[in-house]
Amino acid sequence: MRRAAAGRVPLRRSLLGRLLGVSALVAACSVAATAWIAVQTTSGAIKQEQGQNLTADARIYDTLLEYAARNPTWDGVDATVRELARESGRRVALTTQNRQPLADSAAAASAPALPPQASAVVDPLSVDTVLAARGADGRGAAADRIDPRAVGPFRLSAADGSALRRKADDKVACLNRAGIASDVVVGASGRPRVQVVGNDPERAQGTRCDLADLDTPTRSERKALDTLTELADACLKRQGREGVRLNNDLSWGDPVPVAVPGEAGPVAPRPEPAPAAPGEAAPSVTGPERTGENDRAIASCVGTARSEQLSSYVASPALLFIGDEGGATLPGFELSPANSARIAGAAALVLALTVGASVFAGTRLVRPLHALTGAAQRMRNGEEPASVPVSGDDEVGRLAAAFNDMSAHRARLEEQRKAMVSDVAHELRTPLSNIRGWLEAAQDGLADPDPAFVSSLLEEAVLLQHIIDDLQDLAEADAGALRLHPEPVEGRELLGQVAAAHQARAEGAGVTLVVEAAAPGPELHADPVRLRQAVGNLVSNAVRHTPRGGRVTLRAYASEEGGGAVLIEVADTGSGIPARDLPHVFDRFWRAEKSRSRRTGGSGLGLAIVRKLVEAHGGTVEAASTEGEGSVFVLRLPATPPDGASLTGRPDGTP
Repeated sequence: MRRAAAGRVPLRRSLLGRLLGVSALVAACSVAATAWIAVQTTSGAIKQEQGQNLTADARIYDTLLEYAARNPTWDGVDATVRELARESGRRVALTTQNRQPLADSAAAASAPALPPQASAVVDPLSVDTVLAARGADGRGAAADRIDPRAVGPFRLSAADGSALRRKADDKVACLNRAGIASDVVVGASGRPRVQVVGNDPERAQGTRCDLADLDTPTRSERKALDTLTELADACLKRQGREGVRLNNDLSWGDPVPVAVPGEAGPVAPRPEPAPAAPGEAAPSVTGPERTGENDRAIASCVGTARSEQLSSYVASPALLFIGDEGGATLPGFELSPANSARIAGAAALVLALTVGASVFAGTRLVRPLHALTGAAQRMRNGEEPASVPVSGDDEVGRLAAAFNDMSAHRARLEEQRKAMVSDVAHELRTPLSNIRGWLEAAQDGLADPDPAFVSSLLEEAVLLQHIIDDLQDLAEADAGALRLHPEPVEGRELLGQVAAAHQARAEGAGVTLVVEAAAPGPELHADPVRLRQAVGNLVSNAVRHTPRGGRVTLRAYASEEGGGAVLIEVADTGSGIPARDLPHVFDRFWRAEKSRSRRTGGSGLGLAIVRKLVEAHGGTVEAASTEGEGSVFVLRLPATPPDGASLTGRPDGTP
């Protein structure tokens, strides 16, 4: 019940610490959950957006690459650029390698400046393999990075293309009659070829449909192939190597019946000759020595020769810039409605959890406060005070403990108040009843108002006045209005004055009253009138409870413990006080006689007044007793007055 008086509560167990902990935990969980959900959602959206942008960028690149492969200049590309921008919702801009504008889908007046880094370089003779691999039709670049759609002089004329198309249609019809499904496919150069369903040309070898005459080069193709061979031979001769004979598919060695450039794709050597047709002798391998190093040199020269040959047939390299729809060339990003809804839902969930945790923590913190409020309300309404549960050793727990102490103390004070009212009523009722009885008897003629009658009434009035004076002294002491006038007092002299005042009563009771104090006695600073009143109450009480032939001794001496204290002792050889009653001797209206008989006199306020007067001087009073042997009351008073003792009678000396 005294935990409220302990020191400061450790932060980890305090109300403040718990509030900070709960707030920090809720904030950390909220931030972590929101950040995790936002990162996951945003990352997924960004990846999806990046994938879509990369696919769109590859389609734009592939379309412009095809335009460059089929046209010798960029003239007229504006319409293509605007169409690509409309379809993709992006800004598309083309410039020369010197950053001179060629085409831009953004309005020139409002378009932001182009960034220092281009998205890609559109060059059909040096294809970006990453973007080309993600092209619209999945077409990749050749091994020499030349776009397969760049055919240049190998492009067929309209007449040659029509003639070959008729032959291809005849071959397809022949194969269809033989039960082999096939179709005509036209390549970038305009040369048609027959494609068997399932892409298995060997199925057509056992038929009468000869497909070999479709692979015979036209006059323009032969001329272009001869020019390419000359360029490749010149490159090889500069390296001191033997010239090479190129086949229709740009391989070297024996001719192989396959498509011309633009149809087969990669430029590569033929490590083995093509298998001979049935009934034909296997062709021999001619040309330079077949080694890995020589083949790499030939492939390099053929690639260089192709670039040189095609350079005048394709558009010059251009810088490609792809940006967001607003005109900026930096990539933009916006969350989709689904992702926005996910983030909003996650935020609402985190908010709900936060509110729930706060309500839970707040409820646990407020519950004991509600109990305290209810208990205080019941006390105000006059109900029986009840203690509230103490949940812990934090601030709220200590508040509950302090409230319980206050409630118990208030209950004790209330009991004392009721007892005091009852005692005051009892103490005043007796003399008033006696006075009233005698006066009514005299009024009725039953008693004569002789001197004995008047003496009896005077005795009862004096007793009544004594009780009222004692109550007034206690009221002033309780209110701090008991004024003291301290001055130097010699202890032996004060005890002599008290003994002289009570000598007649002691002799009448057959009790010896003795003062034992050295001359001169110890000095103290006190109000002599109030101090004589306190010592006189003790002497009067001792004489009353000491049988005839007994002894009451007064002593005054300095404390051996130091500290400048003076002890005044009143000892008697009376009946003594039982140990169970000793703690109550200074209570108001308390008497050892439970019958409250007036045979021994006294109102039960004398010792209570003694304690108040001594405390007003800044001292203490103690009692010790042995039943059947006597009692000793000791006043411990300071030799020097406490601060402010000359002003009021508060025990702490404050005004």
